Parts: sequence; structure tokens; C-alpha cells
Amino acid sequence: MPRRHRTTTVLAAATTFLLTTGVAVADDDPTGAPPGSTSTSPPPSVDANSPGLKLADGATLAPAKVLDIKSVVEDLSGDERRTDTNEDVTFALQAEVLFPKDSAKLNPDAKSRIQAIADEIENQKASSVRVFGFTDNLGSYAHGLKLSKNRAESVHDALTAALGAQGGNITFQVRGYSEDYPIADNGTEQGRKKNRRVEVSLPKSD
Repeated sequence: MPRRHRTTTVLAAATTFLLTTGVAVADDDPTGAPPGSTSTSPPPSVDANSPGLKLADGATLAPAKVLDIKSVVEDLSGDERRTDTNEDVTFALQAEVLFPKDSAKLNPDAKSRIQAIADEIENQKASSVRVFGFTDNLGSYAHGLKLSKNRAESVHDALTAALGAQGGNITFQVRGYSEDYPIADNGTEQGRKKNRRVEVSLPKSD
């Protein structure tokens, strides 16, 4: 049965207009409505001649800037997440999906997930791939460093096997970071589960 996913698209930075006399910030939702909600009320009328909409004498707009758009797709269990930006693709797999507890030996079920990442590497014609391992803050930092590195190496080995001959043309960076760079609160088990992960990142093709 296929896994269901939820998708979130966010802007990596707020839209701003810089003036030589100060800074004005464009509010994405001036109504204050919660994200994703839809208002059925008519839009407010705008007086194009209002002084508040005019630049001060001598002021100019800053150059236009293209914002990086980030799309996040996560399965409903939270075990797997894909993040797309304008520049790269990152897969984050929770450790429990890939490994037994406190082990760097891949589970049988990990093969299909890693194969899907290998397929994306081929689709993007990636020449460089980063495989980074992370743990929660339980246990010693040194143990987490060794475990996260060993897990990253296991995923790397499985990826190269899945890629076959193409794997020899790819430069891999394989690192373990222990409890560094958490993405959730280590004070809860739910947060620690998110932090126990392996991330595979690759640049997008042009």
C-alpha cells in the first residue's frame, strides 16, 4: 500500500522592499488570518493616491530579489521527509526506519527507501552527494559520533550498490555529527526520534 504524504511549501525568506530612507516590510497576509485559511470577504479598497503608498522624495526601491522556495514532503508517520529548494534536494530518513536500536546494520525494509533515493540521484544526474548521520543527545557525544558516522557509511554503501556503475562517477561526502544540528527538541522522545536520522543531499540538475 503506498505511503501517504503531506506537503508544505514555504518561502525561505520574507519579502522586503528597502528604501534609501528606511525599510518597509510587505505583509504576506495583512488580515492576520491563519496560514492556509481562505477569506470570503471582499478585498479592502485601496486608494492609489494615498500618501502612505508613495515613496518619500529621493527614495528608491531596492533591486528585485528572487526568493528561494522550499517544498517539504513528509509521510504521515514522519519517518521520511523530502525537502526541495531551488538548488538541491534533501532526503531525511529516521533511524528507526533504517536500523535496529543502537546499530548501523540496515533493516531489510531500508532497501526500498534507499533505492528510491538512488533513483532520484540518477534522475538529477548528480555528480556529488552528501550523506550525513545524526543522533539524539542520549548517551555520550563520542558514542553518538561513531554511531552517526557508521550509519552514514551504511547508507552510502547501499546507495553505491543501488547505483551500480554510475556510483563510481559520484563524489560522496560521508560524515557523522552525533547530536549536533538537531531539527527538533531533544527534551521529548518525539523530538529525539526526529533528530535520529540520516540525510542524503544532492544538487538539482539545471
